[in-house]
Amino acid sequence: MTAHTLHTPWRIGHTALQSRFLLGTAQYPSPKVLQEAIEASGAQVLTLGLKRTLGVPGGGDNGFVDIIRRAAREHGAHLLPNTAGCRSAREAIALAHMARELLDTTWIKLEVVGDEQTLQPDPVELIEAARQLVHDGFEVLPYCTDDLVSCLRLVDAGCKVLMPWGAPIGSGMGLLNPWALRTLRARLPDTTLVVDAGLGAPSHATAAMELGMDAVLLNSAVSQSGDPVRMARAFRHAIEGGRAGFEAGLMAISDVAVATTPVGGQPFVLF
Repeated sequence: MTAHTLHTPWRIGHTALQSRFLLGTAQYPSPKVLQEAIEASGAQVLTLGLKRTLGVPGGGDNGFVDIIRRAAREHGAHLLPNTAGCRSAREAIALAHMARELLDTTWIKLEVVGDEQTLQPDPVELIEAARQLVHDGFEVLPYCTDDLVSCLRLVDAGCKVLMPWGAPIGSGMGLLNPWALRTLRARLPDTTLVVDAGLGAPSHATAAMELGMDAVLLNSAVSQSGDPVRMARAFRHAIEGGRAGFEAGLMAISDVAVATTPVGGQPFVLF
């Protein structure tokens, strides 16, 4: 698989990744469009919601898992199963173990919803589940809010990657609280931060990367767009551009104008 980015790699556990774009696989118009969007995105991590895919509990495999497995193999990508739809630590833990057995991976995107309208994570149940799953040998990537104290507790529980939201899932509102994300970056310099949920436009992804986030995960902004393949490519470039800008060093913000062309008193050399 060719390198998708020019900047330095990052890691989930012991796995080095070049692409900083994690792509969700739900609600695409067809498997063909999904395959083409994965290729256009350059994503090396694909998320998969087992509870909704398998209809757990009581449902059967509708073949979607095999489609995603084949797509991952063809594009050299890793699967990141998630516990979307779980409402308690107990339920999420059980589904994580099912995912490990089914997909042969210790990676789990941990979701425990606490509010039906905003789909905001339940911090108490989330931390409890994270602590247990880390103990059970999982690489836990918890979907959380941008609350600093909750994030600190997740790190204390053993999480090395956090996935704070930009806005509620599927809202497309972008980064509602850049200050909170900037604070997380400053206070958790050794923790990998992946902005997950609420991004609706490539410019939102660029803004997240310019804050120093390590990666971006999104689904609806691509799958529900008029042209998922073209949108996947747009997000890919936006993420790469935002990260490159962060690594290059953004100029300082000033409250007053600063002349860009000196008018005297500063020597310069013409070549």
